Amino acid sequence: MKLLLPLLLLLCLELTLVCIHAEESSSMERNFNVEQISGYWFSIAEASDEREKIEEHGSMRAFVENITVLENSLVFKFHLIVNEECTEMTAIGEQTEKAGIYYMNYDGFNTFSILKTDYDNYIMIHLINKKDGKTFQLMELYGREPDLSLDIKEKFAKLCEEHGIIRENIIDLTNVNRCLEARE
Repeated sequence: MKLLLPLLLLLCLELTLVCIHAEESSSMERNFNVEQISGYWFSIAEASDEREKIEEHGSMRAFVENITVLENSLVFKFHLIVNEECTEMTAIGEQTEKAGIYYMNYDGFNTFSILKTDYDNYIMIHLINKKDGKTFQLMELYGREPDLSLDIKEKFAKLCEEHGIIRENIIDLTNVNRCLEARE
């Protein structure tokens, strides 16, 4: 009898983890519903194997505000800090022939995919940039709220490591000027 309670608790924990994992989706899975990523987002973290690209004044240090889903594209409204001022920009990611892979021209030619999302809390994006014969990776973590739990941030860090990006190249954007006043 004493052994039954711990076994039941362990079973409940395993079922909870299975349910949580089942709710996640990637843009390359059949059950991915791209329409559900529409709406407002906050930039939580960026990571790159070329850290200078995401540091202050880096060309890829951008702060998402909104994603709009169109028939074959994703429209990103974001802000950059240019000359100490928030500058609004729009970039369009066009669907490629490969399911879940998009491309856009911004500071080079970029292909990207949504690696993980639960639609309601976070989205994790992987981008490959090619410019002037050079290639680098960028990973982005967006949240529906201005910050996310440590569990989600850790999941993002592990995903970065799986793509060869070291933890030292992850920048937490929750305590920097993300041009949030532009939303008001």
